[in-house]
Amino acid sequence: MSLSPVEGAALAEIESSDQEPDEKKRLVGRSPGQLVWARLRRDRTAMVSGVVLALFILAAMAAPLIQRLYGVSPNQQFGDLLDATGMPLGYVGGVSGDHWFGLEPGLGRDIFIRMIYGIRTSLLIALGAALVTTTIGVVLGIVAGFLGGVVDSVISWITDVALALPFLIFALAVVPTFSLRFYGPRDAVPTWFAVTTLIVVFAAFGWTGTARLVRGQVVSLREREFVEAARASGAGLGHMLFRQLLPNIWAPILVAFSLAVPSYVTGEAALSFLGVGLPESVPSFGRMIYRSIDYLQTDPAYVFFPGITIFALVLAFNLFGDALRDALDPKSSR
Repeated sequence: MSLSPVEGAALAEIESSDQEPDEKKRLVGRSPGQLVWARLRRDRTAMVSGVVLALFILAAMAAPLIQRLYGVSPNQQFGDLLDATGMPLGYVGGVSGDHWFGLEPGLGRDIFIRMIYGIRTSLLIALGAALVTTTIGVVLGIVAGFLGGVVDSVISWITDVALALPFLIFALAVVPTFSLRFYGPRDAVPTWFAVTTLIVVFAAFGWTGTARLVRGQVVSLREREFVEAARASGAGLGHMLFRQLLPNIWAPILVAFSLAVPSYVTGEAALSFLGVGLPESVPSFGRMIYRSIDYLQTDPAYVFFPGITIFALVLAFNLFGDALRDALDPKSSR
């Protein structure tokens, strides 16, 4: 009886174990997911980065509760705590027990609570874009790889065209155009519209890498014995694609998803930095860093706190993605 790649990876993990006989007995019957979890628990980098990501996600989900406990809203201004030149009073940009990370020069908004909502905004856009691009890439890649022929050629041509388009120039042109198409130059653009526009722009370019990855995996699997057996039993196209092939390529898809999220976090920050992302009233790391450029010498804390936070968020995602890739590799020595 032939085994699918997922079943073969789980069997190889069990057979190659150097543990004692009693532990081998306990490993028998583990699913591939349980084996991956066991590998992740043995990886300190994976655990530390996973805890950091969990804290970021928890802070993003609990942003309204944090605001209520903190007692400050993200757009609340404290002009009485600024001097005549607009600089925060006190040390390190106005850091105090009431304002943990200080105040923004000029407007006097609290940096800490804006960073909490900035994390929420970045993760919402990044996770939404990653879900959309992964779905599109998986569907197109699995169809192209399994059907081949004209379908594969057309999808590959569309992928090449999408890769040839410069993302930054396209985003700089499309995002303001979308806003002006539905809203006037003096109208306030709703937050939901700006977020949706960014997700659409990311989705227009981000699916290509996943599609190519999935296509390559499907091409290597479509002639395997378990696929031939399903085809001989009369399985339909949908069953072949999503019941036979998809469960055997979930590992690279999951890794691609985990590595796509930090790229969208930095992409959103870059567009906001250039002034074509979210409205100014919406907390965003890119816009905060852009406004802090004029205060690098007089108030370095203003750029330090947002900069170190987005650095930690992206680094944690990348480290966890690398650890996940090692854990999903059945030939990994970890």
